[in-house]
Amino acid sequence: MPDKQRSVNLTRVSEWDDGNIGRKDDYLAAEEPLEIRVGDEPLSVTMRTPGHDVELAAGFLFTEGLIQNREQIVALENIEPVTDDGLKRGNVIQATLVEEAAPDFAKMKRHFFASSSCGICGKASIDAVRSRLLNPPNPDFRVEAELLLSLPEALRSSQDVFQRTGGLHAAALFDSSGGLLVVREDIGRHNAVDKVIGWALLDHRVPLGNSVLLVSGRGGFEIVQKALVAGVPVLASVSAPSSLAVQLARELRMTLVGFLRGRRFVIYSGEERVEGFA
Repeated sequence: MPDKQRSVNLTRVSEWDDGNIGRKDDYLAAEEPLEIRVGDEPLSVTMRTPGHDVELAAGFLFTEGLIQNREQIVALENIEPVTDDGLKRGNVIQATLVEEAAPDFAKMKRHFFASSSCGICGKASIDAVRSRLLNPPNPDFRVEAELLLSLPEALRSSQDVFQRTGGLHAAALFDSSGGLLVVREDIGRHNAVDKVIGWALLDHRVPLGNSVLLVSGRGGFEIVQKALVAGVPVLASVSAPSSLAVQLARELRMTLVGFLRGRRFVIYSGEERVEGFA
């Protein structure tokens, strides 16, 4: 379980409620920078909600193409570097990779610097994904429409920090019968996805060819890309996908579902995997 003392901050606020003014305690979703290093070299800085940081680092390394499998990770450690004034600074994950997976920092055009809102920016978007030669996910996986409709409530009921703060995104992985495998929360939706995929990678569950990934918010391009790297055949979101996300899902034959709310959803790609549409 994540460290709730770090995932949630308590603050004092003023509240206006229909003309009545009062002071109260309020919970805020925590947001802190996480630096991911390979060896002693900084690779990425992302703003995230503390908790499951090792999973986040593993998922990031995998979905961004720095590693291709679990066996290329030798170690992932929380470290506390000492600053020039002698203070310990947390929020650092140090990765040790096998030699063939270690990036050549001298040849890298840039390091990865991300925000909680947009994820990794500045890529050549879809061309960068094409160059990775990703395989289409499991074509034989099927899911019932009624099962899809049940997933948002299963996700909401498992969002512990969201229920306290109202300020977090979530990603959840379900099996073919709708069983909840894992749920992760983060102030950044792409971080929540990396935490889920990192959990699966470290548990030797990748590729996720018999799973449904559900994300809160919108299904953007980067979410589709990360799900494809992990081999997810069905990706659903409670809001709309972007045009680039739909294009990528159609090119690699992923089932992409949006507006999964109440008794309605929209299929943007891969309707053959949803029973009743084929």
